[in-house]
Amino acid sequence: MTLPDRLNSDPRSPFYNAELLERGVGIRFNGKERKDVEEYCVSEGWIRVPAGNSKDRFGNPMTIKLKGAVEPFVPEEPAA
Repeated sequence: MTLPDRLNSDPRSPFYNAELLERGVGIRFNGKERKDVEEYCVSEGWIRVPAGNSKDRFGNPMTIKLKGAVEPFVPEEPAA
């Protein structure tokens, strides 16, 4: 399965993909697995993560952009 270059978890974004997010996408950022990623871009080398419990004026979580090596992957199904 080929994962997109850019993916966002916000349904209002043009980079949102519901069926892919339901299946699950993992992110390795600088060699470590991250579970709090809201958006990523492989070609530009960045991820967006929540900045604590801060909210913007619309009630959405504030995010910060971290730059580094981004590797999306599909988590393997547990063996039954």
